[in-house]
Order: sequence, then C-alpha cells, then structure tokens
Amino acid sequence: MKLREVMHTHIPTLTPKSTVRDAVDKMDIYQFPALVVLNDDLEPLAVVTEGDLCRAVTMADSLVSIANSPAIHYGTSTPTTLPADHEIGEAFYIMLNSHLTVAPVMDGNQMTGIVLRVDLMQALLTDADGG
Repeated sequence: MKLREVMHTHIPTLTPKSTVRDAVDKMDIYQFPALVVLNDDLEPLAVVTEGDLCRAVTMADSLVSIANSPAIHYGTSTPTTLPADHEIGEAFYIMLNSHLTVAPVMDGNQMTGIVLRVDLMQALLTDADGG
C-alpha cells in the first residue's frame, strides 16, 4: 500500500504570515495536531506542531504574548517529507526512527497531502488482518 492511499488530502495549512493564533485556531477547528507552512508553490517551509507551540509558550511569558507572532518561527524548518508513492511500511519506520508524528506527502515538489504516524499504524494493522 502506498502513502497516496492513506494520506489526508483536504488539510488545513498555514502561510509564512500565519500567526500562532491562526495555527491554534486551525488545529482546534480541524482537530489536527500539526500544520504545514506552505509557500505559493505548495512547497513545505515548516511543520508547526502543538508540541512546538507548547514549547514556545514555556519560553515566553504566555501564549497571549506570542499569539500574533508568525507560527513559522516555532516550527521545524526544512521538514522531512515523503513521496506519495512510498510504501506505508517504509514510511512508518522513517517516521518512527525520526520521531515524527506527521509528514508532508509530496508529488514532485508540491505537497499533496499529509500523513499521521497513527494513520500508518492503522493501515499496517488493517493489512495484517487481511483487509
């Protein structure tokens, strides 16, 4: 099974100008633990996770004090990406060994989706059950 079969294709994203407030709002509305910051060519610039924002809060005075800061400043720049035609088993071990919970899925230079590590675990278990 390939990543393109299990990836999320309708996902919220951020722009380089999106604020921490924008990121928190989208994470809450869409119930996604991470968001990808994309440029105009749909190339990932960073991945901002809930954990990244929580770490930023511990370094700042409060969440309110960083609410209007660009979210990209707190994310992982040059994120690990995976090609859409990658096998899910290989992708799972890459994510596991890299301690990633999410990864942008690429078709060429453009992001076409995102995969959560839990999505891959579910797909692997479903495959093992024969269906």
